[in-house]
Amino acid sequence: MTANRQPVIVFAGTPEFAVPPLNALLEAGFQPTAVLTQPDRPAGRGRQLAASPVKQVALAAGIDVQQPPTLRSTEAQDRIRELAPDLMVVVAYGLLLPRAVLDIPVHGCWNIHASLLPRWRGAAPIQRAIAAGDDEPGVCIMQMDEGLDTGPVLQTLRLPLDGTETAGGLHDKLAAAGAAALLDCVRQLARGAPPRAEPQAKTGACYARKLDKREARIDWHEPARLIERRVRAFDPWPVAWCMIGAERTRVWSAIALDADHGEAPGTVLASGPDGIDIATGSGVLRIRDLQRPGKRRTSAADYLNAVHPPAFLDTPEQDADR
Repeated sequence: MTANRQPVIVFAGTPEFAVPPLNALLEAGFQPTAVLTQPDRPAGRGRQLAASPVKQVALAAGIDVQQPPTLRSTEAQDRIRELAPDLMVVVAYGLLLPRAVLDIPVHGCWNIHASLLPRWRGAAPIQRAIAAGDDEPGVCIMQMDEGLDTGPVLQTLRLPLDGTETAGGLHDKLAAAGAAALLDCVRQLARGAPPRAEPQAKTGACYARKLDKREARIDWHEPARLIERRVRAFDPWPVAWCMIGAERTRVWSAIALDADHGEAPGTVLASGPDGIDIATGSGVLRIRDLQRPGKRRTSAADYLNAVHPPAFLDTPEQDADR
């Protein structure tokens, strides 16, 4: 591409994670020629069709919005081809890009991936990084190929953690970091010197499988530190939970205590203003914020004003034996 020429960009994205990168392009003067996003979906209690966050931003900016149900059709591919893009930016779009689409832009398709590739390829890198105890996740700008997050990397930004981040909080930080990294790469492209793609390392690859609601059930036989990380990883969805008496109770905030207890996992060791202490397979988990069915999230202190917890909390295995 000629130096200092405005690149023709097609942007493909759908959820909130894709909004900061789109806004960054708009604010820097790199307005996409078109935006691709998922078709409107039913949302809310009324199940009314709702536009994706990316669609809302695109329409407000006066950008042409296309919502093909698939990119495998000749019609969808021809519409992209007619735009003659220099670059296609893909951020949590939600549709597979076949080789025919990857080959349309002059400079291919760039993807913002919320991990330090090749670690945590796949659908849920933010949650898996927190649950695994990673201390320095980050984002990559990746040149897309036909594999699952296997393409060469154009730029990487690392983001040290303090061990208190939830998936929701880290999501927002990584979205902002990804926007900054993308903008830097696009500016290099506009100057006629696109960033050089480096192959991913041949070692260290692992996959961030999609979240399953069944994972959110707390198993008190597991170590307290693992449970605490999962509480943060599953906030805001699917939210960690346990049975307290007959109530399925969401656990929003907890801390792990390195304390010996000698009690069976699930035993309630103490309860008071600081939280509810539960024996685990290793250490103690102190629940600080929780939510009863049909109620709002509350502190453990306020919860204890309304509920007296039993001496023992059931484990998944005990439920199955009933």
